[in-house]
Amino acid sequence: MKYYILSLGCQMNQSDTERVRTVLQGMGFSPTENEDEAHVLGVIACSVRQKAIDKVYSRIAKWNKSKNRKSLITFVSGCILPSDRERFLKLFDLVFPMGELPDLPQMISQYGIVTPAGLQQLDSGHDSLMKNNGIREKDTVLKPATMPGQKSSGLKLNPAADIDHFWQVEPSYTSDFEAFIPIQNGCDKFCTFCAVPYTRGREVSRPSAEILDELKQLVDKGFKSITLLGQNVNSYGLDRQGEEISFPALLRQIGEYGRQSGKEFWVYFTSPHPRDMTDEVIEVIAAYTCLAKQIHLPVQSGDDRVLMRMNRKHGMEKYRHIVHTIRRLIPEASLFTDIIVGFTGETDEQFENTRKIMEEFKYNMAYIAQYSVRPGAASSRWEDDIPQLVKKERYHLLTQELTKHSLEYNKGLIGKTLKVLVRGNDRKSGYLSALTEGKLVVRFQSENQDLIGNFVTITIKSAAPLSLEGELVSVEQLQNVS
Repeated sequence: MKYYILSLGCQMNQSDTERVRTVLQGMGFSPTENEDEAHVLGVIACSVRQKAIDKVYSRIAKWNKSKNRKSLITFVSGCILPSDRERFLKLFDLVFPMGELPDLPQMISQYGIVTPAGLQQLDSGHDSLMKNNGIREKDTVLKPATMPGQKSSGLKLNPAADIDHFWQVEPSYTSDFEAFIPIQNGCDKFCTFCAVPYTRGREVSRPSAEILDELKQLVDKGFKSITLLGQNVNSYGLDRQGEEISFPALLRQIGEYGRQSGKEFWVYFTSPHPRDMTDEVIEVIAAYTCLAKQIHLPVQSGDDRVLMRMNRKHGMEKYRHIVHTIRRLIPEASLFTDIIVGFTGETDEQFENTRKIMEEFKYNMAYIAQYSVRPGAASSRWEDDIPQLVKKERYHLLTQELTKHSLEYNKGLIGKTLKVLVRGNDRKSGYLSALTEGKLVVRFQSENQDLIGNFVTITIKSAAPLSLEGELVSVEQLQNVS
């Protein structure tokens, strides 16, 4: 019997999905990309963006209709606002916070299905019941159920409760060479545009010994790209002061392991918050080869007054100091960011300040979003007073700035020889796609599938906005993933 999972949202949700896969496969289910084949259907939801939550409602409506034809169990977990959770209780069979993932087999058992074999029996029983009672498929009426005994009042107020048990679940990785390691869950910053503190709860740091053990196991298996995940990674350990090390100390231990092991791999992290970004973090990255020279530093706005309304708890002076320190200590580092345009009350002058920082910092990549109201976030109480056409215009202006500076930077790489990690086939026939250490996209001509998941050296021959093209120079010794 098979399962299907729809994973929405950020890299943290992708990482959570890998642990959900482990639990379901441990019960005997096998994965499928065809949801029509599945008997267990799940969503790892994202209440942070309305488009993502709309997808959840669309999908569960389709799945519940399918219950007229076959026996199914549906579940939802992930980042879920309380208001969405209340609605989901009436639509999904199982609704649970990610911290309760280890209990999923018991939940399914309580629902009356223990194993894939049991599901097969349920299917045949469903068909017999309909036949013996003269019920036609079109006569059946869907009445969504909740987990037996589950009441909305029984939901835990802290979605991060029992997260330590969740971290004990070994992931079923979807790649043989790239992996995520969650080091933290939740957020204490309460940015006014963000719902994460209400969907994932307050910050909880994972024990550093577990993080290091997982990383070492991945490196031993041949993984080349490892990303440390958290809503605010550089506040790691602050919730367990005296019991846990700091984020710079964690990076240092990883760097020392990389130096002593002699193995080649790149370690990234996302996302940091400028308020907690220290010079020490940058100094540690500069000191160790395995700590990738790429930093994602969300700015959200280039105007101090907008940042105050966003409750970002940092100003542009602080942010500018961080960028200057990166440029001084790690001049080769690429710089990524997140920006919101059209936030409540954003004036033309305030937007212009954001455009100016695009010119000043010359980001390699910027994830630009048009502001949209999220129920549960503090700003949802304010009028969304920037017209959609203005938001779109500001979005396109910043995109133009991004492509201009990206092209300028990429042209400077022409003729240089770089190490890249091959990730798969490119859209251009006969080419492979790779990433530089700075996460810049590169393609090169080759049809050798054995290169995927390995480091190669290429010489950059041409540049475009947000991408590069090169020529294969040499291939590192291929390592088989054990």
